[in-house]
Amino acid sequence: MSITVLKGHIVSAPKLGALETLENGYLVLDDGIIQGAFSSLPERFASAPVSDYGDRLILQSFADMHLHAPQYPMLGLGMDLPLLDWLKQYTFRTEAQFQDTDYAREIYRQLAQRLIRSGTTRVVMFSSIHTDATLILMEELERAGVTGYVGKVNMDRNGAPGSYQETTEESKRETLRFLEAAADFSRVKPILTPRFTPTCTDELMAWLGQTARERGLYVQSHLSENKQEIAWVRELHPDCVEYWETYDKFGLFSDHTVMAHCVYSSAREREAMKRRNVLVAHCPDSNINICSGFVPLQIMLEEGLWVALGSDIAGGAELPMNRVITAAIRMSKAKRIESEWAQDFLTVIEGYYLGTTAGARYFGAGAGFAPGDPLHAIVVDDAALPKTRALSLRERLERAIYLMDDRSIVAVYSEGKKVV
Repeated sequence: MSITVLKGHIVSAPKLGALETLENGYLVLDDGIIQGAFSSLPERFASAPVSDYGDRLILQSFADMHLHAPQYPMLGLGMDLPLLDWLKQYTFRTEAQFQDTDYAREIYRQLAQRLIRSGTTRVVMFSSIHTDATLILMEELERAGVTGYVGKVNMDRNGAPGSYQETTEESKRETLRFLEAAADFSRVKPILTPRFTPTCTDELMAWLGQTARERGLYVQSHLSENKQEIAWVRELHPDCVEYWETYDKFGLFSDHTVMAHCVYSSAREREAMKRRNVLVAHCPDSNINICSGFVPLQIMLEEGLWVALGSDIAGGAELPMNRVITAAIRMSKAKRIESEWAQDFLTVIEGYYLGTTAGARYFGAGAGFAPGDPLHAIVVDDAALPKTRALSLRERLERAIYLMDDRSIVAVYSEGKKVV
């Protein structure tokens, strides 16, 4: 046994709306695996080394369930365009540059380091269509301490022919090459990634569905983000009543599929996601920036859908997940105002849950700081944040979610190891 102890103010969200706090608590680890959180240190651990963080907060680290790694260079660009125009004028051109592996190495190293410094230790991430760049991305994430899933994008139509689009055979061949090489990674795993229905032919979608079944792979894509997009999908698949069926008919809408956005998902589409255990990656900053719409988040939560959060860079312009949490809260309040105060809005504690435990479930984690899980945590020094009185741990969490930045994060633990 290799017992170590972290001491500080421990704050976790084991379920939606619930907060567990331990003032001056002890988090006990055995080789990085959580043994428990205690208000006083049990005698059997008395001789273990203690990392005493004093008055600092020990929080769960964040899970970003939807982001586009090759769009990192275009953060803050194209914000005046709707989705489909934004893709053509900015996105495809930017992603095409990742054919250059030296460029990919430079950008992905920056991205991985910024993710971990901002407290994101788990991701579900899109790469580009380039296999070699995707493998470089996985290398840089592992080197920085980020864990999760990365997908080589598949798109054999409606891209930028000649510069950023594959043939169907190229897409199949390169996906197999990617999957073979990705088996060498330990903490970042492959995920199948049809970009979205309009950019994939039926032949490619059917092949991806078969590959997912044969290899037991998870899938990520986009769903019901934009009204123009939905109309386009309807034209391409007149046999499907709703967007989700264009994935379902090819076996790409199943347990642990991640579908980003779901802004305009109908009651029937939401019911299908709940029944299939599909995760909704809610990306509030992106939905506002690209004028997609307001996600009916409270309805989804009341219906019991599995919802977590994504930065969706570069449609979203905020990579730190605490800012994504506050964006989700603001969108929820705007939705409530729009509907004449008919529904509750998302609270800070609920947002903290969506940005941590809800996403961590995708990776097999339990609730909050669950015994048996490898530690994923951040240590936050909020002493420099303004205050006029003594605050409860709940209030300090709220203030940290709204105001902290990477300067506030003094330590990051990922998979039980201290990486910052």
